[in-house]
Amino acid sequence: MAIRVRAVEYFNVTVKDRPGEAYRLLSQLATAGVDLLAFSAVPSGPEVTQLVLFPDSTEGLTAVAERAGLVLTGPQRAILVQGDDRLGALAEIHGKLFEAQVDVYASTGITDGKGDYGCVLYVKPGHFKSATHALGVDASGSTVRQTRRSA
Repeated sequence: MAIRVRAVEYFNVTVKDRPGEAYRLLSQLATAGVDLLAFSAVPSGPEVTQLVLFPDSTEGLTAVAERAGLVLTGPQRAILVQGDDRLGALAEIHGKLFEAQVDVYASTGITDGKGDYGCVLYVKPGHFKSATHALGVDASGSTVRQTRRSA
């Protein structure tokens, strides 16, 4: 079974914490044809929420943000892992990073309930090159297919 690992860029935008803020932005992005690889919304204070956007292409996202008057922070880099869901898949990914002495400061994983999973890994900027190397991503950040080792 194959997994797909690639370096991705993400942007943060802070919005007021009120109903519909994420919906408004996500709707604008969809209308503009901006494809997101991942999305997260996290409270970052009593009245604000941080939206984290992982666009497939940054140009569309930055254009929509500019038109909407939103201030994007980024791009920053993360690692996106997608593959066939199986017991221990995330442990294996984190194990490779541990062996490479990479500091993973945040990670979010999810299964689709149909046999696939995705995981976003946030590593310290100084560890990014080591992390991508440990996970088999080439120097350009291109997708590399890896096969699972037989047990």
